Amino acid sequence: MQTSLWRSRKVLVWLDERLALTELLEYARHKTVPEHKHSFWYYWGGISMFFFLIQVFTGVLLMVYYRPGAESYESVREITYDIRFGWLIRSAHSWSANLMVLAVFIHMFSVFFMKAYRKPREFGWWSGLALLALTMTFGFSGYLLPMDELAYFATKVGLELPASLPLVGKFINDVVRGGPEVGSVTIQRFFALHVVVLPLIFIPVLAFHLWLVQKHGNALPPSEEQKPIAERRSIPFFPDFFSKDLAMWLVALNVLAILASLYPWQLGPQADPLAPAPAGIHPEWYFMSQFQLLKLFGRWFPGVTGEVLGLVFFTLILLLWAIVPLYDTGTAAGRRAKVATWFGITVLALLIVTTIWGYWEVL
Repeated sequence: MQTSLWRSRKVLVWLDERLALTELLEYARHKTVPEHKHSFWYYWGGISMFFFLIQVFTGVLLMVYYRPGAESYESVREITYDIRFGWLIRSAHSWSANLMVLAVFIHMFSVFFMKAYRKPREFGWWSGLALLALTMTFGFSGYLLPMDELAYFATKVGLELPASLPLVGKFINDVVRGGPEVGSVTIQRFFALHVVVLPLIFIPVLAFHLWLVQKHGNALPPSEEQKPIAERRSIPFFPDFFSKDLAMWLVALNVLAILASLYPWQLGPQADPLAPAPAGIHPEWYFMSQFQLLKLFGRWFPGVTGEVLGLVFFTLILLLWAIVPLYDTGTAAGRRAKVATWFGITVLALLIVTTIWGYWEVL
């Protein structure tokens, strides 16, 4: 027993001399995290990170058996029905993708309403928005890969969004699809985008975002910021907050396990490009709001005018959302802070209402 402990200490010393583990632990012990009634929202960034790690792990396992191109559907069928526990890995990958998008949305709105985009955290806000856009692109590019009926026609519907762009819309669609229609070339391009291009962009942006979080720390919400410094509470990042973060990861893992095992991701019939689209085809839930807005503007202003106005409206909302840190620069709950808060409430309500409205019309 003593020999084993002595060897373990030697290994730790050897690693510490080369990796400075003691310095990292000291930094973690001295780093603090604010503790207040809104602390729950701090965990959603970590939950998003957890689901991303699940995506990487399950994605690598799926990649071993997946064959992009003409045999895409058959390879997914084998994964789902022939390979031992293949259905569970695929189901975990699909459910964690949706849960990751949801977690990133919750994280974004919690950051917004806690005013965590204010100086000096502007780049944290912008890098977070970039991560949200990349996460949604991950979801869109991965949705087609099974090439079943639902994936095929839902992707065609989703590609109507960039197709609405004047002048460049058709060009963008042809480049993305690899031709005039969605086919095996499209699958190969989406696969390359999903497993190579997007990770190469996502990981550096994520590293930059995490570095900014470490540099600036967790922001205090306005209600806590107004309190005297003596009344503010905080806890050490390690081990206190770290252990709570791990507990939240465990909760997230349980939720994922329940969904993946009790509600396995289904594989529909193989896509037939010559067949008519099934009734109720629509994009994934995180694109439903944009899809519904374009439909509404198309009804109110028939023809190209409605498509252009819908895109202008949506682009304007995105632009205002991105530049909020440049508008709400105060530290107190002044007029600009109230305007920004009501803008956030409006965007959240619009997102929820149009998503529900969209499902109400197609189901």
